[in-house]
Amino acid sequence: MKITIGLSLSLTGEYAPLARQAETALRLFVADINAGDAIRLGGERCEFVLECHDDASNSSRCAGIYRALCADSRIGIIFGPYSNRLARIAAPVAAETRRIFINHGGAGDELYERGNRMIVGVLSPASDYMRGFIRLLSTLKLWRKRLAIIASPTSFARAVAAGIEKAAAERAARLRGLRIRVKWNGAFDPDASPTKLFPALRRNRVNALVSAGSYEHDVAVMGAVAESPLDIPVLGCVAAGVRRFGADLGEHAEGIVGPSQWEEIATIDPEIGPSPAEFARRMNAAGVDAPDYPSAQAYAAGLLTAAAINEAGSLDTEKIRAAFSDLRTTTLFGGFSIDRVTGRQLGHAMLLVQWHAGRKVIIQPEAHTDVGSLDFPSGWRLLLAGLDALKLSRRDDRPEEYDDANDETKEKNERSQD
Repeated sequence: MKITIGLSLSLTGEYAPLARQAETALRLFVADINAGDAIRLGGERCEFVLECHDDASNSSRCAGIYRALCADSRIGIIFGPYSNRLARIAAPVAAETRRIFINHGGAGDELYERGNRMIVGVLSPASDYMRGFIRLLSTLKLWRKRLAIIASPTSFARAVAAGIEKAAAERAARLRGLRIRVKWNGAFDPDASPTKLFPALRRNRVNALVSAGSYEHDVAVMGAVAESPLDIPVLGCVAAGVRRFGADLGEHAEGIVGPSQWEEIATIDPEIGPSPAEFARRMNAAGVDAPDYPSAQAYAAGLLTAAAINEAGSLDTEKIRAAFSDLRTTTLFGGFSIDRVTGRQLGHAMLLVQWHAGRKVIIQPEAHTDVGSLDFPSGWRLLLAGLDALKLSRRDDRPEEYDDANDETKEKNERSQD
């Protein structure tokens, strides 16, 4: 019996560098699972087949591919595309046809807020990305932690920023002096935006800044801040979790903190499948010198799907979805468990990494309570340069907000005891 996984990936276009890694990982999974005797349904041995189409990073093309896949009775399981933008296109198509949708590549929270109970999230959602950064920032021995959030105008960035604001509003963070002072919502032009934004950063004496947006957005923000005389000691961005970030920013990457869904240097003892190090070696042999998180997410999605089908004992989508709801396990990607109703990932723990001497170092794993053991290096702590100059106070407890969409600056003047 053959079980066909159908999906599109951006083998060309904007998302190609990371999406091609995901394809390699899925082909590796298919080869690995078929080499064993892991799945039997009704006493019959099953083999996986991969049907992967190139969506060329194009929304219309992606929608057409998923309409065809979902209408094809040969396709047993639907996997999502890479990128949140394309996952938002594909997921509703699968929902309309009552197909189970394995989301390994879209981090948007909105994917789980549309009532699609057939979706299964493998990766942590965007609102979780920078919460670890905020919690670590709140523990630093700064007299005041004055934070700026620079978010691009996308649903993904808004979700990341919302998670940051929620973490910053927690009682423990506020008691330790963490306040959001500047919020920038819009595109960032490295030639024009600093003339408007940087005076606000100086005026509010910001000593921590986080950027949330596309890879290009984050690199532009971090580059502009690093080259400026602002001297902000604590910098974080989503892009810092990507391997190429160090090469693209060069020496300016030093000390920048970011979230990571997965690192091959994490010592995980998985319940199913290979360890991160073994997976990385296998990817190296397949031609990927430095596998990044999308490849780990894709391979883990395959392992988890095989486990759910085994548990369901059937290819019935309702039974498989129920098996996913009951699944509590660990793969090379970390812990897995989902919300039974929404399919949102709950068990996976984001990592926090920092760039040192041209490489990423894990500095903080969040609590991990799933079955299996996780051991991480203790890592480094954030740079705390110039602390004396950062012992600041201000009575105004509301941030300055910059909305690039209408080019208006909104200063909030409500007073509080800071």
